[in-house]
Amino acid sequence: MASALLAADSTQASAPVAHVDNPTSAPKASATIPAENNPVVLRIDNIRKSYGDLEVLKGISFDIHQHEVVALLGPSGSGKSTLMRCVNLLEQVNDGQIWLGDTDITDPAIKQDDIRARIGVVFQQFNLFPHMNVLNNVTLAARKVHHWDKKRANERAMELLERIGMGARAKAFPDQLSGGQQQRVAICRALMTNPELLLLDEITSALDPMLVGEVLDMVRELKEQGTTILMATHEMSFAHDAADRVVLLRKGVIAENGTPEEVMDNSQDPQTREFFSHFRG
Repeated sequence: MASALLAADSTQASAPVAHVDNPTSAPKASATIPAENNPVVLRIDNIRKSYGDLEVLKGISFDIHQHEVVALLGPSGSGKSTLMRCVNLLEQVNDGQIWLGDTDITDPAIKQDDIRARIGVVFQQFNLFPHMNVLNNVTLAARKVHHWDKKRANERAMELLERIGMGARAKAFPDQLSGGQQQRVAICRALMTNPELLLLDEITSALDPMLVGEVLDMVRELKEQGTTILMATHEMSFAHDAADRVVLLRKGVIAENGTPEEVMDNSQDPQTREFFSHFRG
């Protein structure tokens, strides 16, 4: 894989702080500067979500700072996918607010396409159009939704594809690619508009175990480039290695919020220790 990916730079400030201008290139996050000293990119403030009488999210609150990678962990049914869908505006919250920089994205008057241009999303299913080649898959949303001209979209897409060693496959169709290659293309598509925040929702779940590594390597490169990421994952060793912070959900509430070492290695909560014990050899 080519060495460096262009980062999706996150440059919004915490609500209701003034907008921070987006630089043309993303600096690499400094290991000596704690992420909490950076502006808040995403603020989740006491959100609740119910389906009928079933309350799935019960007052969730946490911040994600610029250049921070946060792993959202928890057993099935804990609310991870619902939370990710709320952040991406695929679900409406019943109460609470979600701020992207200084924008309340739960405001009913908000233009959802404008918000989605600021958030890159990759799901566990690749969702590539089988009748389109790689280049057209990567550029489609930028051209059709965000109204980029073809030249600008193609140049940006080829830059991203070249950086992951897939420039030569730009004319290939999805069925000519491995699962890992398809997921890497999906990540490139999410990075097209240089989003402030990248959401990764169980992106390795649909992959053959032998292909997981190449996708996780790509995420590691994005971390090194300073990309702000919220990822829901069952890859515990990867979360421990790549995340700056872990948010553990349990039955719709935050059970733990801290560094991987604090939450995954040294928690004093018996249920947390039992949960992570299932993933240790």
